[in-house]
Amino acid sequence: MKIPVIRRILESNEEKAQELQDFFEANGIVVLNLISSPGAGKTTLLEKTLNALRDEFNMAVIEGDIQTTADAERIARCGVQTVQINTEGACHLDSYMIYRAVEKLSTEHLDIIFIENVGNLVCPAEFKVGEDGKVALLSVPEGDDKPEKYPLLFSEAKLLLINKIDLLPYLEFDLEKVEKVVRGLNPSLEIVKLSARTGEGFEEWLSWLRKRVEEKRS
Repeated sequence: MKIPVIRRILESNEEKAQELQDFFEANGIVVLNLISSPGAGKTTLLEKTLNALRDEFNMAVIEGDIQTTADAERIARCGVQTVQINTEGACHLDSYMIYRAVEKLSTEHLDIIFIENVGNLVCPAEFKVGEDGKVALLSVPEGDDKPEKYPLLFSEAKLLLINKIDLLPYLEFDLEKVEKVVRGLNPSLEIVKLSARTGEGFEEWLSWLRKRVEEKRS
């Protein structure tokens, strides 16, 4: 009897997500939903990204965490609009949470909204939030088995960022295996290998973002 309830929850979420997507489209805002395990480097990636693109784009961040405002405080220091969502135990953000967060933003002239989802490879992949696309972040220390264990995220993502590649010489992580698995799940998935700490590969990520904004404006 639980299945109909879950279906209604997802259907209701998708209706609100479509409303959000229509709003973002009408206002020319690129919205990216960043999803990863805890500790993969989402916040560090965002800090570096915001600092690199601050003179090019008007950006905002919606921060999702179960508790604390630590990540939102880090992001706010980059000088962008930041809204914190504390889920109080929920393992993902949903479209209703994002709707309430967007109401707190000044969306006029915004180019990009980054949504930093709760650290989790499972639930966030199931809930649309009006985004243009999901960006999966996989870090080298997590291991190369995650796409096989958690295929939904990698099947639906528009981009896979493989982070912390500066640690490849010190850990057992098979890049070729990861690429083969994710290509099997999602042949059109784009892959960028980078290190948010050292900056290696970072320009490719920034170029990908610039292209998304150009497409939205055209």
